[in-house]
Amino acid sequence: MTGYGRGEASSSGMKIAVELSSVNRKQGEIFVSMPRELEVLESRIRDVINEKISRGRINVKVTLQSGNERSAGKVHLNTEVARQYLKEVKRLSRELKMPDLIPIETLLRSPGVVEFHTALEEPEKLWIGVRKALSQGLEALLKMRTKEGAHLAKDLSKRITLIQKSVALIRKEAPKVSVRYREALRERIQSAGLQIPGVDEERLIKEVVYFADRSDITEELTRLESHFKQFDDCSKPAEPVGRKLDFLVQEMNREINTIGSKANDSTIAKQVINVKAELERFREQALNVE
Repeated sequence: MTGYGRGEASSSGMKIAVELSSVNRKQGEIFVSMPRELEVLESRIRDVINEKISRGRINVKVTLQSGNERSAGKVHLNTEVARQYLKEVKRLSRELKMPDLIPIETLLRSPGVVEFHTALEEPEKLWIGVRKALSQGLEALLKMRTKEGAHLAKDLSKRITLIQKSVALIRKEAPKVSVRYREALRERIQSAGLQIPGVDEERLIKEVVYFADRSDITEELTRLESHFKQFDDCSKPAEPVGRKLDFLVQEMNREINTIGSKANDSTIAKQVINVKAELERFREQALNVE
């Protein structure tokens, strides 16, 4: 699910800000961007996030800012890098036959020319502030994801309701399939100019019974009802249910495919198509669920 959160804290004279954003992913992914001096804390940041979030791509950005003059860093000009930039500019100007005028401000803005060296405390001492800012940002992120989750739950329930209606129609039509098959078989025999004496009537009944046995979908309908009940159970606990929903979609799709192949009936086939369409919409939404 998507979301955004930001937290701020102060520690050892430094202002620490942590920004988190999340986008939909089937698996859990965490990408952390932070000052090189704090990279030793990355594993702890990941651990804190993993305790709360198990699915989605989480982008984390940690920034530091000096909170007072004593902790302010020093500015260093890398003149060697500046010379290299200037050398390349002059070479390009000769090649393009253009003036090699380059303002000093442009040169100073070039990457690596101006370096900031901040007098940081030991990363361990800054962890308290990082943890506090991270917790604030994570709480805000989870609130947004919870609101989105409520909307997703309503949409998924709507999809399940539509699927249940189609399955109810399939259950209603199932007993009529063998009757329609028997009548169709009679019509084909009669259209061929054949008579149905008593002994052949018995053979006809056997053929209908055999067809009814092959096309029986009672077991598949029962399993679908069980899956609907499991979906209801998914809406109750606060624990992550995204992967369980993935599994339920796969199983429901398996059952409806079997029904479509066994029933061999145009009326049921229409409802099977409706169920498959709703299941695909359900599957796409389920990928966004934690």
